[in-house]
Amino acid sequence: MNLKKSILLIVAVLLIDQIFKIYIKTNFKLHEAVEVFSWFRIEFVENEGAAWGTKLSDILPISDKTGKLILTVFRLFAISGIGYWLYESVKDKKPAVLLASIALIFAGAFGNIIDSVFYGLIFDHSYNQVATLFAEDPYGTLFHGKVVDMLHFPLIDTTLPDWVPGMGGERFTFFDPVFNIADSAISVGVAILLVFHKKAFPKDAEESQENAV
Repeated sequence: MNLKKSILLIVAVLLIDQIFKIYIKTNFKLHEAVEVFSWFRIEFVENEGAAWGTKLSDILPISDKTGKLILTVFRLFAISGIGYWLYESVKDKKPAVLLASIALIFAGAFGNIIDSVFYGLIFDHSYNQVATLFAEDPYGTLFHGKVVDMLHFPLIDTTLPDWVPGMGGERFTFFDPVFNIADSAISVGVAILLVFHKKAFPKDAEESQENAV
């Protein structure tokens, strides 16, 4: 896998991710949902923080705005490092499985950075209304956009029986997070590295075997 193919993979993921996000943002009100199957819903939510909606302001004594700026800047530095890793891996002719996984991780991170950096400038808010693209009165500023999520897979959504200690009669859901295409690309890229670790890092695998012997 060469640099050209890596870039094509990145561009493809970015296009799919942004098309989905822009469609959801300009056709759904915040928290509006459509059930596709009993175990899959399209549900529009916005994430102002990191994974699982975690905000730096929940951890540190800083404002939400400052925390969002720090998080976005951190993401920019992180994606620069991932980009350099991909470039060096291509130059060193690393295995295709490694290049594909890095490209997916890079594309996913980049997709969410686009939201964080620019969406506050080009959309108005989605509270009780469908947002407008290139709005005259945008909801935020540069580096303060919200990441658009829409994929929800409530694989289990049920009410626990009364005999369950402490939770009987309460609603129970499994895999409740709402995510997007970019998040999926990152997860797939990481999964490839874990599952095909020996193919991605053949020298490390060989050295481990030699040391074991």
